[in-house]
Amino acid sequence: MPKGLFGKRDVYIEVAEKYENYIRLGVLRDGDKLPSVRTAANELGVNPNTVQKAYSLLEEKGLVCSLPKKGAFVTYSCDKSGNDTDMRRVNALKAINELKEQGVTIDELNEIIKEVYGND
Repeated sequence: MPKGLFGKRDVYIEVAEKYENYIRLGVLRDGDKLPSVRTAANELGVNPNTVQKAYSLLEEKGLVCSLPKKGAFVTYSCDKSGNDTDMRRVNALKAINELKEQGVTIDELNEIIKEVYGND
């Protein structure tokens, strides 16, 4: 029998389910940043590759959006089944998170939005 399985599910699936439950229960909310891979690995006592694989699984389900060098963020951009991703929302979240990281305030963002949309 392969080491680590012993009739149970893979650890990365259990880690993904743990975070999925946090998301579904509202402990982690839309836009919240998940712990870094290294931090989560240390907290859970698992290999960082296990956490990375779990985060990838959550991203496939449309529950998490990973931004290079920024981390993984919760996104409620999927339908109730968790399968269909609304790409417009994901793209908007990415753009807004990047602007926030660059120091753009909500007031500045509102001004930009008014400028783009005008009187629509």
